[in-house]
Amino acid sequence: MTSQPFSPSRAGELPRHVAVIMDGNNRWARARGLSGIRGHRAGVESVRAVIRRAAERGVDTLTLFAFSSENWKRPASEVDALMELFLIALKREVKKLHSHGIRLSVIGQREEFSTSIQQYIERAEAMTRDNQGLHLVVAANYGGRWDITSAARRLAQRVSAGELSPDAIDEETLGTEISLADEAPVDLCIRTSGEQRISNFLLWQLAYAEFYFTPELWPDFGAEAFDAALDAYGERQRRFGMSQEQVEAHGA
Repeated sequence: MTSQPFSPSRAGELPRHVAVIMDGNNRWARARGLSGIRGHRAGVESVRAVIRRAAERGVDTLTLFAFSSENWKRPASEVDALMELFLIALKREVKKLHSHGIRLSVIGQREEFSTSIQQYIERAEAMTRDNQGLHLVVAANYGGRWDITSAARRLAQRVSAGELSPDAIDEETLGTEISLADEAPVDLCIRTSGEQRISNFLLWQLAYAEFYFTPELWPDFGAEAFDAALDAYGERQRRFGMSQEQVEAHGA
């Protein structure tokens, strides 16, 4: 992410980039006496609803935290079911996204996925690459620390090759190597299920984001709940380190 100019937001302004930590599928299923995978399947409906509403509202970028690098530690049966669900979604949903002009990107360590999943990711990205509507980013096998470490490693390789001076490395230089470098910074991060933590998600990209925490479990979070999050964002004053007086003068 390159260093992009920050300016105070105005009342009612729409976030350009919304990130979502989709949490609560397992709890939703347990509360109903269902298996965890049933909760994840129910969560897919919420994914569809939020994508549609984000596109309708004019959000530029929607980043969904689908699978963290720590999720491999879950029971093997759950991980296998999640991989199967991910593959099914790639097969079934991409044409729908494409027909609505949505561009799909996947960030994370995709080399750890099966060959089949990697191939479908590549096909999906290629099919939707030129679409001009909502940019849907799926973070899969992603971790914020991995993202920053990988960026630092690439810069170190450039220094070692004589392509870059160590003195030239600053926030902007590092930001060009971070995932989503060409996207606007995250304006709003939503987390469902009542938990209030970021779980190693987009550590660099969330630097100035507003946070919206809701007790709703992810399968219960739909278009109206997404609207409520956008409305709450629109009521906030983002200062980016400025005083209230400076913000008011900036908006005058």
